[in-house]
Amino acid sequence: MSDDIEVDGGSHAPIWAAFGDLMSVLLGAFVLILVGVVAVQLELSQRLEDEVKQRQAEAKRLQTLEQALAGPLAAGRVTLVDGRIGISGSVLFALNSDQLQPEGQELLRSLAAPLAAYLGSREEILMVSGFTDDAPIRDGNRRFADNWELSAQRSLTVTRTLIADGVPADAVFAAAFGSEQPVSSNTSEDGRARNRRVEIAPIAKPKANAAAARPTATDGH
Repeated sequence: MSDDIEVDGGSHAPIWAAFGDLMSVLLGAFVLILVGVVAVQLELSQRLEDEVKQRQAEAKRLQTLEQALAGPLAAGRVTLVDGRIGISGSVLFALNSDQLQPEGQELLRSLAAPLAAYLGSREEILMVSGFTDDAPIRDGNRRFADNWELSAQRSLTVTRTLIADGVPADAVFAAAFGSEQPVSSNTSEDGRARNRRVEIAPIAKPKANAAAARPTATDGH
């Protein structure tokens, strides 16, 4: 009788060993899943924190720009939408002209100092963009081939004026959009007037290419 008992007890040992192995595998799988969930939560938390910081930085940037342009904004001489400073084309130029009017000259002079101060504390540069309505260049005007050229010359005029009034030359550049980016319909005179404009937008300063800046073995020979 005692021999039978010993045989039966030994036959259950592999079952408990297999059960123990299964529990170890399940525990390991649970730990891996838990680690994965924690890692995903940490990543989502970091992304959320980065997004909050980015939005706070953008809000601070816009606040700084608003403070710098408080005078012209309060006077209604410029607009500020999503960080873009808008100036009506009629304030700056006569129709089909790239020559600044006295009012436009005065306005740009009032903007130059606050813009230069704003740029002095930030890694940004100014993009000066010229826009027109979709009306063809007036017959007999031989200075401009089309609205692209007119918008280009107007943005260059504003850019050069800002530089002359104190904005660093390496912190501003000109761009032309012609009639391709309207903010209003060109079917009415009011709409066309809104489309004839110049915008000044701070953008991130391009970073130097480290590979291009690195001297080669032949440099200096």
